[in-house]
Amino acid sequence: MELTPETRAIYVPSDPPRDGVLALWGDGVPGESPIELVLPKGKAFRRGKVDARVLPLAEAIPGLLAVEDEASPAIAAFSAAVRAALNLIARGRVLPSATPAGVDAWRVGPLETADEELLRDLAAALPPEAHALPLSGLKKIRLHSPETLIRALWDATADVLVRTPAARMVAGGPAFAAPEPTLLDAADVEWLEAQQPVGAQLMLRMEVREEETFVGVLALRSVSDPSLVIDAATLWDAPDAVLSRMGEQVEAQLLLGLRRGAKAWPPLKRALEAATPSELEFSDDEVVELLGGALRGSGVEVLWPKGLFADDVRLRAGATPSPGSEGGSVFRLNELLKFSWQLSVGGQELREEEVAALAEAKRPLVRLRGQWVRVDPGMLAKLRRRGQSLTAAEALAASLTGTLELDGEQLEFAPPAAMSGLLERVRAAGGAEVEPSPRLRATLRPYQRAGLGWLAKMTELGLGGILADDMGLGKTIQLISLHLHRPGSGPTLVLCPTSLLGNWEREFAKFAPDVPVRRFHGGSRHLDEVAADEVVLATYGVLRRDRKALAEVGWGLIAADEAQHVKNPLSVTAKELRRIPADARVALTGTPMENRLTELWSILDWTTPGLLGTLEHFRRTVARPVERDRDRAGTERLAATVRPFLLRRKKTDPDIAPELPRKTETDRFVPLTTEQATLYEAVVRENLAVIREAKGVQRRGQVLKLLTELKQICNHPAQYLKQDGPLTGRSGKLAAFEELLDVILDEGESVLVFSQYVQLCKLLATRLGERGLPVELLSGATSPRRREELVERFQGGDIPVFLLSLKAGGVGLNLTRATHVIHYDRWWNPAVEDQATDRAYRIGQDRPVQVHRLIAEGTLEERIAAVLESKRGLTESVVGAGEDWITELSDEQLADLVRLGES
Repeated sequence: MELTPETRAIYVPSDPPRDGVLALWGDGVPGESPIELVLPKGKAFRRGKVDARVLPLAEAIPGLLAVEDEASPAIAAFSAAVRAALNLIARGRVLPSATPAGVDAWRVGPLETADEELLRDLAAALPPEAHALPLSGLKKIRLHSPETLIRALWDATADVLVRTPAARMVAGGPAFAAPEPTLLDAADVEWLEAQQPVGAQLMLRMEVREEETFVGVLALRSVSDPSLVIDAATLWDAPDAVLSRMGEQVEAQLLLGLRRGAKAWPPLKRALEAATPSELEFSDDEVVELLGGALRGSGVEVLWPKGLFADDVRLRAGATPSPGSEGGSVFRLNELLKFSWQLSVGGQELREEEVAALAEAKRPLVRLRGQWVRVDPGMLAKLRRRGQSLTAAEALAASLTGTLELDGEQLEFAPPAAMSGLLERVRAAGGAEVEPSPRLRATLRPYQRAGLGWLAKMTELGLGGILADDMGLGKTIQLISLHLHRPGSGPTLVLCPTSLLGNWEREFAKFAPDVPVRRFHGGSRHLDEVAADEVVLATYGVLRRDRKALAEVGWGLIAADEAQHVKNPLSVTAKELRRIPADARVALTGTPMENRLTELWSILDWTTPGLLGTLEHFRRTVARPVERDRDRAGTERLAATVRPFLLRRKKTDPDIAPELPRKTETDRFVPLTTEQATLYEAVVRENLAVIREAKGVQRRGQVLKLLTELKQICNHPAQYLKQDGPLTGRSGKLAAFEELLDVILDEGESVLVFSQYVQLCKLLATRLGERGLPVELLSGATSPRRREELVERFQGGDIPVFLLSLKAGGVGLNLTRATHVIHYDRWWNPAVEDQATDRAYRIGQDRPVQVHRLIAEGTLEERIAAVLESKRGLTESVVGAGEDWITELSDEQLADLVRLGES
């Protein structure tokens, strides 16, 4: 049997077991027999056949025993399994049995605890293709478990090797000896039942006698009645009734158990040499060997009495200021702390000299404070590490969660005493009360006063934070109040999208008219003689171009409005923002995380550098487990770390905005026209054919192309075909939209219409213009001055229908004139849709708002609508999803998502 590192293998059981075969396939293996397996195809699994070379087990065993180190994982795993089977057979762990077909077979058994553990370890070592064997007779795909295949291989090995001429002498007939299957008769069944395991298991019960010597008392436990235990010293005087319950020849079973145990651990030989084996005295070193599992797998069970040892050592990570650090009750976030270990036994902290003694211990059993203490060897290895350090930001994060990750392990963390003051103030910041400045020309709502108090305390600590209130709850006025609260702290820099420059300027003029405000934007911009109390308004575009000039000013505060603009930590904008020094940093955003947790990391790492560690570490240890595996413990740790640095209030929270009117959301399902349905099916058929042949980035790009084209067809065939018209009679959505619009306008109401496609907005504007309706369009191409003019006209009632592209009109606008919001098409992220809706549903709205979402029934829009609802809850538990989940679907799942028909 020639095997290479590329050879793959699987064991195929049979009845009787000895007829099982080892199937081999892969490069260089001549295929001769098709084997049905369940193998991956894309992201799914499907039944398929491989051409394999099939070896009877009797022929395969010698080859598996001669396997070299460079064997494939499957061959190596099956080789180890056969070797383990030989060990079991050599120990006499074999029993006769009857197969489901009623024929004779040998099997491995009975298994001890160590054998069961070995079985699980061998099963875990099997690569996926080595246990991809489907169960027969089932419509649904169900696989043999790895444990089942290893156990079947063990039984088959026993059935091949134990079937010798000597077996005929034992069984008294051809059964269990002949190579061919033998149906069992009544005599065979009677003999078989008599061979089932009975008797007793050897036990070693540990005790401590005078002078603190360890003694092992030998005893036997009944296999059939585990509650029956007899010490070896009293075995020969036990009543016959008790001995009968233990099985015959209990003395022989005691000696047999000792011989097996002595092979694994030589000190038991002393009991064999005694006239009447009863108990043994052990040295400390021998006790350490027993604690280390010297008798594991030998069939001898070791029992340790309760209270023999003190409580296990409790290990906690800690930190202390490094020599030469500034000290005090508050750390700088980048200050290095000296890593330390804190140990306790029975709730009592150990002294430094005791910790040092433990670190130098060479064995896991130590006398400490008059008690025996068991110490895990892994703990000793940790204690011997020296020279580690962590930043104050890492210590602060660990203090908030109570755990510190070290080498992939979550350890309990004890906050350093010098950090307790900072920790208390961080936790208390949420309830801080600050009196607004008399220079503020407004009355803050209670939650806005609370927001001011939180911002003031966090910036005083130099920690910064994210104000993540819902759109329309007044983040702007809270930031203005913060600036007024910090006189003499230096100028404030506000960074925002270009479309919001005018809004910030007007808000400062309205609520803090005596504060000097400068626009750092346009061709004549400069930063000459910036006053200590001045506010400078700049855009993210200007930040990218003029970062060096901005970095030369000693900013007391930097505020990043609509901070989702720096959600990509690798973007130029995010990198340049990090290079501007400031005493305090505040991010303002209603959506601190739109799709992925790395977006939250990007913003928080700017406001509070180092709190969440490096980006790569965060991705590996937090984002991936939480997003992909829904790691609940990881989610809770992240939430505990982030919560003090992120203030989030929603309109639906009690007492936040009780005067806000009702908001009603309605999904309107509309049918496709014949033209839409025909185009839809053709695009699905054409794209799926390409997707099935594509891989990697090309496949993901093709999937996104398919989704875009289908959404455009659902909107209007003219959008997909890039036509200017005709428009009527071709789209179910357009017909439903016009009907809905007629009702809204007949009632004298105003409406916002959002679409992610500017081209679609232009088509709608054309259609409404044909009908003579006053309508305007706002997109990314609209200049800031024109944008402000359109907003004023809409708020003044001159424009009853306002078309907006989702990206350009979804943030920074106050459009409370609208009482209806129509989402003509769906965005993949519900948070973005909610932001757009909040243009109308915000503080200042005094009438009910109705939200209408148009969904093409029977299409991917209807199926994704259900997913979007579930995603709304994910962000609340700090879990990101994003739209990439669609590109990772298998071909079959994708086809089901985009198929045309009932959901």
